[in-house]
Amino acid sequence: MLYTNLKHIETADEHAKIISENENVMVICGRMGPMCIPVYDIAEELEKEYKHVKFYDMEFDNPGAYVIRSLPEVRGFMGIPFTVYYKSGKVVKATSSIQTREQVKAILDKEFAVPVIA
Repeated sequence: MLYTNLKHIETADEHAKIISENENVMVICGRMGPMCIPVYDIAEELEKEYKHVKFYDMEFDNPGAYVIRSLPEVRGFMGIPFTVYYKSGKVVKATSSIQTREQVKAILDKEFAVPVIA
């Protein structure tokens, strides 16, 4: 179990259910290590700002995390966490290793922009 304030995904079935039932999902798949903790912290902060996005974590070593570890979008990644962004059940972006708040916000703004209602 990861010790974050994010919602946790523990099984492949739970992962499938979450990405099929929510339009915008960010999943951080990692451990409680120095490259992962800052990304969890950023997601916890941004969760308050991006109400239209669901933020989750998943333990990298969990057997169910194969659903993230085996994605074609993460092939070749060398560092954790693997952060995967899903829109309407499809991967729209994936990153690895530590990310800054600005990098994460840029992805959220590009991939999960809130439509402007005139």
